[in-house]
Amino acid sequence: MGTDNQTWVREFILLGLSSDQNMQVFLFVLFLLMYLVTVLGNFLIVLLIRLNSRLHTPMYFFLTNLSIVDVSYATSIIPQMLVHFLAEHKGIPPVRCAAQLFFSLGLGGIEFVLLAVMAYDRYVAVCDPLRYSVVMHGGLCARLAITSWVSGSVNSLMQTTITFQLPMCTNKYIDHISCEILAVVRLACVDTSSNEVAIVVSSIVLLMTPFCLVLLSYIKIISTILKIRSTEGREKAFHTCASHLTVVVLCYGMTIFTYIQPSSSPSVLQEKLVSVFYAILMPVLNPLIYSLRNKEVKGAWQKLLGQLSGLTSKLAT
Repeated sequence: MGTDNQTWVREFILLGLSSDQNMQVFLFVLFLLMYLVTVLGNFLIVLLIRLNSRLHTPMYFFLTNLSIVDVSYATSIIPQMLVHFLAEHKGIPPVRCAAQLFFSLGLGGIEFVLLAVMAYDRYVAVCDPLRYSVVMHGGLCARLAITSWVSGSVNSLMQTTITFQLPMCTNKYIDHISCEILAVVRLACVDTSSNEVAIVVSSIVLLMTPFCLVLLSYIKIISTILKIRSTEGREKAFHTCASHLTVVVLCYGMTIFTYIQPSSSPSVLQEKLVSVFYAILMPVLNPLIYSLRNKEVKGAWQKLLGQLSGLTSKLAT
């Protein structure tokens, strides 16, 4: 492995999306606006759920967790990107790089487990509605949420630890937008097959297992919906799951394709675009999807806006 000065580098250089200065300024403005929309949109969703007692249900409890995860995930990556868009020197210390890898990888894992938990919630709501409040009680919801956070964090801690024990020698250029695990592993000057196996195993545990649970839940849900005789009943059952199903399709698709076979992974550019999708687009889309496709959330927004409008009218008079 060499001596210590061969094993450790003092800083990494993130190559980012583009080396063109004008493009970097454009991307800075674009990503800053999208980050602000992400923070504001998810904050408003959480606030709406807190203020409206009709949304104090398991589904919206998990949605609150999902919003917190989205904002945290975006925050673990985007501020560093924004700084590097304007900075001439795009270095990042190994400790900060490890922290970024830990938080982004951990929050990604938490989100996948949360989506599986939300699929189970929708399964109970559609397939066993009379016992929904009994099955999805507060204690179970809390335990499921804690399991999501703990499992993602533990996996991330293990992956970050074994990744940063690799000797990097003189390799310091990370061809990515952040300290992403595959990009960092590629810097190692030793055989990384064991790390790739660890990535595949964690992908199976935290990606494929939740995905299979989601798939099984929706097979049961669709089967139940098809047995409903009335068109109105089928539409109501479908709308119960539409928002979550949309997020699931978007969230799982590209990640399965990218991470399940890291040794034969797609191009570096595609990896960057996938990271941009999850760090920037998904946190923006989630509040929009749950707001625009969910009648309860739209009704809560209308009620809140009506109350604010009435309050404004009173203050004006």
